[in-house]
Formats: sequence, structure tokens, C-alpha cells
Amino acid sequence: MTAHTLETPAADIVYDVRGPAPAESPRPPLLMIGQPMTAEGFDTLASYFADRTVVTYDPRGLGRSVRKDGREDHVPALQAADVHAVIQALGAGPVEVFGSSGGAVAGFALVTAHPEDVTTFVAHEPPLVESLPDAAAAERAGQAMRDAYQAKGFGAGMAAFIAMTSWQGEFTDAYFALPPADPVQFGLPTDDDGRRDDPLLSDRSLAVSTYRLDVEALAAVPTRIVVAVGEETGEVFTGRTALGTAKRLGQEATVFPSHHGGFLGGEFGYAGQPEAFAKKLREVLED
Repeated sequence: MTAHTLETPAADIVYDVRGPAPAESPRPPLLMIGQPMTAEGFDTLASYFADRTVVTYDPRGLGRSVRKDGREDHVPALQAADVHAVIQALGAGPVEVFGSSGGAVAGFALVTAHPEDVTTFVAHEPPLVESLPDAAAAERAGQAMRDAYQAKGFGAGMAAFIAMTSWQGEFTDAYFALPPADPVQFGLPTDDDGRRDDPLLSDRSLAVSTYRLDVEALAAVPTRIVVAVGEETGEVFTGRTALGTAKRLGQEATVFPSHHGGFLGGEFGYAGQPEAFAKKLREVLED
């Protein structure tokens, strides 16, 4: 693996090229993108694609990619511009893209703006609120989570996030009648360190979940788009957004092994079934 820095006026984007050089790869480079997860979250998944070039990167303002634009928000269109610049720097022509969670949203922005960049795009559980029949309630639940973070810090915010993302089905009155999630229940800290810059719990990534698909534009692109959902995800938030997104695009979601973090090994203590996940991803890409 070799690390590279792409210097742009807005940010210095750090990306990693794994496996053979693009010119020696039997298939186009495979980009794996997340948000707010950075490149190391794909370490295990990438290891199952050692026969081809795999590219991972840190989104601007996260991990090793330093911003120079004075902004703190995370916007899919800007992330798409950065990924486009990385693809241009590779100089290997169109690529394949696997995007998970917020990375899947950035992938949609990329395919919309630069469809010539991507031959196949696998969008794994994009957290698009607009795809839900209860979108207004989901937005309310998200705001409650952010309010908990602003009021009491990381532990309270993360507990609220876990409660929100593990709720089965639509966000009904029963959900909003629940008492505030207890950080202790999830082994989270109760002390407030004073920070309010977490990209997941603050409003800095609000543009990700509120991103609006240009369905008409996506229907016209040459890119093959596959929306993926984990077989264990069920009726929680990202499972429902994946199914709703697939429906909006006129397809059925493709079922992958495991859950929202199904491709993870031991990176964050939330392991899935990475070997089975990689096998399914390879099948989809080579279909």
C-alpha cells in the first residue's frame, strides 16, 4: 500500500493505492469510500481484493485529509469533487466504486456529476432520509439526537444515535415517547468533554442525510447502479433507507451478508462477515 496526497486549493486529499498498480490490475481500480469513516475502515475488505487495485481515501476534513477552505461541514458534492480528482490523478480511466453509508451518498453525487468516471457503483445502505415514507419523523428523530449531543456531549449523543439507528420500523409516537437513551446502557462515557465537533453527531454532516437524489439524471447515466442492503439490517433506519432508495431508482435492493458494518473486520469492534461480504461484492462487480 502506498499513500498519496492530492493537493487542491480547498484541501489536501490523502488516498491509498493498494495491490497492483492500476496499469497492472486485471480490472479497473476499485474505490472504497465512506463518510465519516476514513480509509482504515476498509482495511479488512480491501484485503480480499489483493488481486486488483483498490483505492481508499480520507474525506476532506477527516483523518489525514486537511481542509484549507475554512469550512467544517461535510457536503456530498464537495466529496464527489474530491473523489473525481483522485480518479483523474490515477489516470486509469473509469473505475468501480463501493460506497457505504455516507460514502454511498457521496457516490451518488459523483455519478450524477461525473458519470463517465464510474462503470459500476455499489451503494451500500445510503442513509437518505428522503427515501422514507416517514421522512419528517426521521428528521425529527435525527434532530433529537443532535440536540442530545449539543446538550450533554458525546456519550448522550452517541446513545441517542444508537437508539435511533436501532429502532425497528417507522418513527412513531412510541419512539418519541421513550425516555432519553442512557449512555451507561451502551458502555459510553457520561462525562462531557466539551467538544461538539463530532461529524456523526453534530449538524456538520446534515447535508449527507438530507441529500436529494436526482433520479432523472441517474436514470440517464451509463453507470450501473446497485443499491445494497444487509441481510441482518432489517427494518432499522439504514435498512429502510436502502430499500427506499432502490425503489426510487426502479430496482430491488441487492442483499449482502451481515449488517450496516458487514464488511468490517476488527477495525472498530463492530465486526461483520467481511469474507462473505467481499465474495458478494466481487460477484456483483463481475456480473
